Amino acid sequence: MIDENILGIAAGILTSVSMLPQLIKVIRERNVEDLSWVMILVLILGLSLWVWYGFLKNELPIIFSNAFAVLVNVALFICYLLYKNNSD
Repeated sequence: MIDENILGIAAGILTSVSMLPQLIKVIRERNVEDLSWVMILVLILGLSLWVWYGFLKNELPIIFSNAFAVLVNVALFICYLLYKNNSD
């Protein structure tokens, strides 16, 4: 049987790095034409709420994994703002 902490850490790692390939692709190609800025902002809001929840529950895996995901998605949104005119 898998320990629940290991399961939580594995889930946190996978969800935290899930947007890294998209961020890398956007940085390399400087193309954000197919990105939805609304989706990115909603995701940032949801992840931020998970961070807050992690603080309320004093759960470091929730805090760290979601805080990292917030940073990745904020970087993606910044790229969107920088490169959106390149896609026109």
